[in-house]
Amino acid sequence: MRLRNIPGSRQIIAENPWCIQEPEKQKGCWHTIFGNQNPIHIEVGMGKGQFLMTLAGKNPNINYVGIEKYSSVLLRALQKMEENPLDNLKFIRMDAETIADVFAKDEVDRIYLNFSDPWPKDRHAKRRLTSKEFFARYDKILTGDGQVEFKTDNTMLFDFSLEQVELAGWRLNACTRDLHRNEEMNQGNIMTEYEERFSGQGNAICKLIAVR
Repeated sequence: MRLRNIPGSRQIIAENPWCIQEPEKQKGCWHTIFGNQNPIHIEVGMGKGQFLMTLAGKNPNINYVGIEKYSSVLLRALQKMEENPLDNLKFIRMDAETIADVFAKDEVDRIYLNFSDPWPKDRHAKRRLTSKEFFARYDKILTGDGQVEFKTDNTMLFDFSLEQVELAGWRLNACTRDLHRNEEMNQGNIMTEYEERFSGQGNAICKLIAVR
């Protein structure tokens, strides 16, 4: 059975208290959802949630929102939350293309993109989460000093992303093609499930941090 097609996953998500239903209605009100004024960090394409849950556990004074479009993948994260509930973490099942309909201007302080779908065909370039089209969406919701952090082991996608940062009118704050050998950028690095797998296979991990 494919992970994305577990029967009943959408119903479970709809009834789960950690999942925000109709998130577009929360635009501009996310601090109310969390009940505080702490910074908000989001991960787009959070998968099974290991990265974000680790961050949330280590940083109780930051609020986190995980975005995942595949119901059955998100279900795995919810199962982990049942084992270790975190008050500063919420989830949304949605497509990232509508992210500017869910968060308001200056509402998000940081965006994490980890091992995103490379969409290898040229005609799908706009769907890549590091395309200039997506950077335009991020621009609408990030604070003035907000940043986007991107990790991947796909060198072609990383090259594309470096080009898109410039085309989008953003700039690089930091960049490496071998994160785990870069002492400065690897300090405090939290690994995703994919990162553990790929680095374990000897693949170098690329990372960039982009700002306006």
